[in-house]
Amino acid sequence: MRCTEWATTFACFCEWQITELAATCLKPHANDLSDLFIFLTENAMFTGIVAAVGRIIRIDPLGDQGQAGVRLQVASGGLPLSDVAIGDSIAMNGACMTVISKTDDSFTVEVSRESLNCTVGLDAVGEVNLEKALTLSDRLGGHLVSGHVDGLGSVVHFAPVGESWRLDVLAPAGLGKYLAYKGSVVVNGVSLTINSVSDSAQGCIVSINLIPHTIAVTTLKHLKQGSKVNLEVDLIARYVERMLSAGVLPWSA
Repeated sequence: MRCTEWATTFACFCEWQITELAATCLKPHANDLSDLFIFLTENAMFTGIVAAVGRIIRIDPLGDQGQAGVRLQVASGGLPLSDVAIGDSIAMNGACMTVISKTDDSFTVEVSRESLNCTVGLDAVGEVNLEKALTLSDRLGGHLVSGHVDGLGSVVHFAPVGESWRLDVLAPAGLGKYLAYKGSVVVNGVSLTINSVSDSAQGCIVSINLIPHTIAVTTLKHLKQGSKVNLEVDLIARYVERMLSAGVLPWSA
């Protein structure tokens, strides 16, 4: 058998095995898979590839400053807004926000107190990483990102290494199970690859390499030791963990 024929046969065998696994193991847990499909099709999704660095230029409290949220006016920083409609989603530092008004070069969003309490970088004038929601024709340059911040991390090391930069972030212990070597994590809206993972009593430290381009086109250049950052774990990892804990796969029961 020639190599091409063998490869085709092997590929068909693998496809059959996967089909059988899905039929025998996943069918009883169709609701879990359905939830994932619904989430991916009915919610705004992003890739973690920052399209522009905007700037919060105005903050208006929506009520009592201690309890209410804020209305933000954001200069788009070159992010095209011609295809953005009222009600569309834009990720700001990794947090999905709804556009309530816009001009040619700025847009306005309202941020709830809950969101302010769970994120950083949305309560003061300054730069923010921006990304518009995906369309079905867009390239998935980073990884699937929901724009829902899972927790706050703390920068424990940020320094140049050759032409690149090393970024170490301490993530909450509860997020550690979703963080893996060569896996993906979102830091302030930027999709990044994890180079190493180290668990400790304080949490989970992930080490990341930032290339010069990432430094140049995002706000990550402003980080320093002690900076707080928005973190979002890999969406697929979250659903895999859910299915494993529910006993979807034979070896997880």
